[in-house]
Amino acid sequence: MPDTETIYATFERAAEKCADPAPLIYQRLFELRPEFEPLFDMDTDGGVRGSMVQTCFDAILGLLEGEPSQRVIISSARFSHTGYGLVEADLDLMFGVIRDTFRELLADEWTGEDETAWSNLLQEIAAID
Repeated sequence: MPDTETIYATFERAAEKCADPAPLIYQRLFELRPEFEPLFDMDTDGGVRGSMVQTCFDAILGLLEGEPSQRVIISSARFSHTGYGLVEADLDLMFGVIRDTFRELLADEWTGEDETAWSNLLQEIAAID
């Protein structure tokens, strides 16, 4: 189980550095997987991307709060995204990109405790079927 307080703290500290990390998250995602970018061609105002990042944030925070519904939401997102040609692991990539973006935003402020908490969280998310 991830350290809830540590994860919350990374969200808060990252928000102090960047009010809207969605563009940074998608920049990183598209660098890793350029074939994903055309999936967002019709998202001209970034609304879909912003909504998807918020859904990921809600899922993370919900998991930390013990909301069982978030496991169902993650599981169904794995299934529904196959319609876009994605595999289940692609959803895990998005959560890892969020962690990596926060790590980059926090730079020297990112701690070993932050790394461990996020690693545990990502393992928990990856285990959701």
